[in-house]
Amino acid sequence: MTDALNATRELTWPWVIPAFLGIALAVIVITILVQRRREADTRSDDKTIWVANSDYLSSLPSFAKERRRYRFFQATGILVTVGALCAAAFVTAKPVEIKQVDPRLANRDIVLCLDVSGSMIAYDQEIVDFFSTLADSFQGERIALSVFNSTSRLVFPLTDDYALVKEQLEEAKTALDPRVLATSRQDIIDNYLYFTAGANGSVDGMSSLIGDGLANCSLLFDTDSSEERSRSIIFATDNDLQGEPIYSLQDATDLALSRNISLIGLYGAGGGDATSEQEFRETFTEAGGMYFFSDDPDSIDAIISDVQAQQAVLFDAAPIITTTNVLGPWYLWLIVGLIGFFVVQRRINE
Repeated sequence: MTDALNATRELTWPWVIPAFLGIALAVIVITILVQRRREADTRSDDKTIWVANSDYLSSLPSFAKERRRYRFFQATGILVTVGALCAAAFVTAKPVEIKQVDPRLANRDIVLCLDVSGSMIAYDQEIVDFFSTLADSFQGERIALSVFNSTSRLVFPLTDDYALVKEQLEEAKTALDPRVLATSRQDIIDNYLYFTAGANGSVDGMSSLIGDGLANCSLLFDTDSSEERSRSIIFATDNDLQGEPIYSLQDATDLALSRNISLIGLYGAGGGDATSEQEFRETFTEAGGMYFFSDDPDSIDAIISDVQAQQAVLFDAAPIITTTNVLGPWYLWLIVGLIGFFVVQRRINE
């Protein structure tokens, strides 16, 4: 992913414009002088036939109307010709857009980790919207999405393809329809089951294995230690544990900290009880992480600021300069001017 430092528009050959317009003006002046010379020669020609008592013709209404018509189209012809010449000058000068882009990537990885158990389904859509808003604010960060219940499913791995991220989050929003728990519509049920396939792997009734979900998300980051990257997990759950996990929430938090991962907790407001909320909040805040209710309006700005404040090592790379031809309005003006010129000439000759 690239970040544009600046973009400017300029002309490849700016000297063409005064040269072009100068030549055009010279041609117009020469044409006018030649026309006047011809008219003078016509008036002095012995073969010119003069008609007596014809002065009254210029006072006739029809003559005056035709003269006004002629002068109107003559002035219009001059305007469209000048416009076409100016447009042709700019087209010939070849306008271009020059962009200086920085190929360096912000060296941050963020895993979005979402509880898709039944107790969270009422909040998952708004949390997915939350994730989507965060993604709109990132530039260069790699993002992954994992969903969990009794087991975990990786929706998409770490990527900076934000078109893919937005597409997958839209699919998640459609699939995590809160009506799924109280509907007979097969399409809603199928969407949910398809999306969460792999996250509901337990056959013994266990669900919402919170610690296992967090531990799995902690293992999604690259293990290549030669590349120094900051790591964050945005973990959304109601902490309503139903079963015996391999990792407790504290164990999973310790695992994340041992891998230098910063934690941001989003609590599904109203999902669990007060004890579950307190445990979740205390575990994350004591680990130096951030904690928000999912409906907190200030959480997005705070999370973005926290992520941007983290270490952001940039790859060394020289800026790339790209030059692109710009059509702009000049081609359109040239075409309109040429069409207008021929239309005016036709009307004058009628």
